[in-house]
Amino acid sequence: MDSYLWSETEEINIQTAMIIKTVNGKSPVFGEDCFIAENATIVGEVTMGNQCSIWFNAVVRGDVHFIKMGNKVNVQDGAVIHCTYQKSPTTIGNNVSIGHNAIVHGCTVKDNVLIGMGAIVMDDCVIESNSIIAAGAVVTQGTHVPSGTIYAGMPAKKLKEVSAELSAGEIDRIANNYVKYSGWFKDK
Repeated sequence: MDSYLWSETEEINIQTAMIIKTVNGKSPVFGEDCFIAENATIVGEVTMGNQCSIWFNAVVRGDVHFIKMGNKVNVQDGAVIHCTYQKSPTTIGNNVSIGHNAIVHGCTVKDNVLIGMGAIVMDDCVIESNSIIAAGAVVTQGTHVPSGTIYAGMPAKKLKEVSAELSAGEIDRIANNYVKYSGWFKDK
């Protein structure tokens, strides 16, 4: 098997190389139809909704606080999701795409959000629904990104408003594509 698919009807494939680890008595919990690439790492208090995907070399580390993800969240290749010890958990809503090599740390990301490739979202940030964080942006600690905006730059600032068409179109398209892509790995 080239990858690992977790659902209530499948057994664990011990031939995979991914790391799914209990830390301090807390183990990851997976929704239905989640895809985990064989070299992904998921540890500690991590809860994933349905149809989530964790891609190659991605790390989701709920060791020092909890991480909660809604449905249809994709954590793309090389991305890191972490939290702040005893201070800031990471909460990610539904229909969220976290781009390749992005870092999401100790923050809240609401529904229908795109975090671009290589972007960094720091502690105590709130990314409201229907927003886009541009590729390479650095959203500094405590920043509040309003709903319906695009933030870009270093430090990230409001670039423009996001139209309802873009929000419903581009953000949905990417999230739905990753559900489709994960299906390609279900064939044994």
